[in-house]
Amino acid sequence: MSAEPQPNIISQLRMIRWQRVLLWIAIGGVMFVALYPVVWALITSFKRADDALQATVIPFLQFQPTLDNWSLALTRNEGRALVAFSSSLVIALGAALVALLLGTLAGYGLARYRYGIGNRTVIAWLLAQRLLPPVATIIPVLLIFEPLRLTDSYIGLIAVNTTFVLPFAVLIMRDCFAELPPELREQALVDGANDYQAFRRIALPLARPALAAAAVICFAFAWNEFMFASVLAGPNTRTFPLLVSSGSAARESAYGFVAARALMAVALPVVASLLVQRFIVRGLTFGVVRA
Repeated sequence: MSAEPQPNIISQLRMIRWQRVLLWIAIGGVMFVALYPVVWALITSFKRADDALQATVIPFLQFQPTLDNWSLALTRNEGRALVAFSSSLVIALGAALVALLLGTLAGYGLARYRYGIGNRTVIAWLLAQRLLPPVATIIPVLLIFEPLRLTDSYIGLIAVNTTFVLPFAVLIMRDCFAELPPELREQALVDGANDYQAFRRIALPLARPALAAAAVICFAFAWNEFMFASVLAGPNTRTFPLLVSSGSAARESAYGFVAARALMAVALPVVASLLVQRFIVRGLTFGVVRA
């Protein structure tokens, strides 16, 4: 006859089962809080103005869906949404590419070499750039850019966005290169390669997950930037976040119209994140910042 389970084992199994139940409840709660604004915006974008003020969620049963908000969001003011969308795309891509180029080189240098002032000091300075309130730098940046005619220009907006997303690229790439075994570089040097060849042929191909993670993060932050765009952008470089913020009229709030444009604003970063999801997960799991 088989031995019956001990009471303590049964209690442990029940405890594990309840822990799993509580874990799934917590996950469901977090997902509800995270996805509720997106679901609300998606439903509202298909509602008419009168239906948007009602607590209805089931189309065709509680309200009649319409595509008027999406059509208006794309064609209002002679298709200004598409122009702003392209402006944001140029600025975000430019800032992400420049930050990725500089951040990769800086991250490799911080991971493989030691500097006189100390790598810890450099990393602390980079982290301090993210703690600095952007509003504190708007007036100095404006005073610098105006004589150089960089206001209402793609170059100026790319430069200022690169400044604020560069720490992400440097720290992510630094952690990535620090995780690579130093024996790989030493072996390449023994085989006759120089430092640049060891970086380009050995370290860089192995850092593709971190490159994808840094690129998407820098792109998302540059795409969503609002404060500097509201000061430095003009008629020729108006970004999509600025366009979304101007969706409310003086006498009423066009909830469906604003919801459609808000979904357009978040669509591109979300799609980019989903396409490189596996690289992002790997790129963000490198070791913590250390010097």
